[in-house]
Order: sequence, then C-alpha cells, then structure tokens
Amino acid sequence: MHELSLLCPEDRVDVLSDALDALDALSVSVEDADAQTPAEQALFGEPGMPPPKDGWQRSRMVALFAQEAAAKEAAVLLGAQDFFEDCQLLGIQTVEDQDWVRLTQSQFAPVEVTPEFWIVPTWHEPPEQARQIIRLDPGLAFGTGTHPTTRMCLRWIAQHGVQGQRVLDYGCGSGILAIGAAKYGATNIDAVDIDDAAVTSTELNAQANGVQLKAGLPDKAQGHYQTVLANILATPLKVLAPLLCSYVAPGGHLVLAGILERQAEQLQAAYAPWVALEVTDTQEGWILMTAKLLARPAECTL
Repeated sequence: MHELSLLCPEDRVDVLSDALDALDALSVSVEDADAQTPAEQALFGEPGMPPPKDGWQRSRMVALFAQEAAAKEAAVLLGAQDFFEDCQLLGIQTVEDQDWVRLTQSQFAPVEVTPEFWIVPTWHEPPEQARQIIRLDPGLAFGTGTHPTTRMCLRWIAQHGVQGQRVLDYGCGSGILAIGAAKYGATNIDAVDIDDAAVTSTELNAQANGVQLKAGLPDKAQGHYQTVLANILATPLKVLAPLLCSYVAPGGHLVLAGILERQAEQLQAAYAPWVALEVTDTQEGWILMTAKLLARPAECTL
C-alpha cells in the first residue's frame, strides 16, 4: 500500500476528496494539519446532522493506493488541475506491512472506571487492584469504555448502586452499560438500540461476561425502571425527553450522557417539564446529567 499526502485549505477538501475517489484511491482521510499545536481547531458534529465544516483551515489529506504508480499518477493529475491552487503535495510513502490485529489490540489497554472497576480486553490480564471487571473487545457497536461518556455512566452505576433494580439501557451500543448494571446487581435489565448489530453485539458481550439481560429493538422497553441510562448525543436526547422520562419509575433515576458542557442548558430546558437535570460529573469537555423522578406527573406518559 502507498499513501499520498496533501495539504490543502478547508474549501478544497470536498473537491479533492471527490477527485481522489475518481482516481481509485482505496480510502481518503482528513485531519487537522495543526493538530497538537496551539493552532489546532476543535470540530464537533453529531450523527444525522450536517458536518460543521468539510475540513480544517489547514487540512492534511491522506489517500491510500494499492500501487505506487497509481499514487504518483494521482499526484501528477491533481497538480495539473485549477482547483489544486493553494494546495501542496507533501509526499508519497510506502505503508509497511504490519500485524494489524496486534497493532489494533495494542491501542486498547485496560480502562479504569474507578480504582476497583475496570474494562479489560480479552487479550489483557486484569490489573491487580480490579475487584470488578467487564470483558469487552472493540466491535461493530459503540462503547468500549475508552470514551469519557461511557466511563462517567459506569462510574455512576458503581457509585450509586443498582442492586435488585429494573434497569433500562436505551441506545445500548455494545451493551456495556447494561453489563455494568448487571455486574452491580441489577436483576431485570432491558438493553435496546435501533441498530440490529448493536443488539447482536450486546447479546454476545453479555454472554462473554456471564450476565443476564434482554436485548432488542426499542419496542422491547416496557413499563417503568428504577434506573434509565441513555448515552447517546444531545440532539436525540432532546427529542427523546418525553419517552425516556415516561420509563422512569417514581423515585427512579435518569442518567444521560453524550452531552458537551456547552449543551447543558439545552438539555435542562428540554427535560424541564418532567425532571430537573443536574450536571453530576464532567470529563474532557463532556458531562453527565442526572435527575431523580420524585413523582410522576400526568403528562410524563406516552
């Protein structure tokens, strides 16, 4: 494999991506050319929404080609185009053959939730201090424990306890939150997601961890739960406000994640008719918002 690297301004990312695709690039990636410098730009986007920008002010594009000759030809053809003005060829380099499985595994080490609670890939031994572990490998569904939102949700479960509770994990992804609830004593757990792959992943991960839960599409969620967990993103969480609140039993807890610090007030406003959300944890620009449903207002049903 051979990589063709380019430097271009933000307004050329889209046209260059199309051109590289037409030139039979196997893949094209875009990253901030100023990453890890004071000029680095943070771009945040959400699934189902238009991207905030096509690229960064100074974007580094990397196209992968099967043959060196194809990469060189692409460089020559792009350089002759009017739209390549203000762009720069950074070079062509060979991608060395590697043990990609081992390389991927090396990127996933045990993750600490609390000093005693860890997420451990199957190819690692648990840390000596671990008293509770979830065995989880990267897969098709979101949720390996490396993201701050997942860790905050699991930390809440560990610190607040769900012993004997009925728990709902809405948007379960890999099922990691549902599995965490089972590890801490929840006895009746529903894990639901709109993605069939997530449902399958949750079932397999539950089996691997020796816990019992019921996974399925969202219509599997029925009745009231003492704890409702939803680690999604701010936009769908706002849309789902009446539905999620309808699942919380009187005296139960609502635990929401996938929310940036700047989105706190938006979520509080969206849920205000039913519960008073509070920020109860924060990590790396993300927040955990929780609420306790003291009573069930009539409008908190569907």
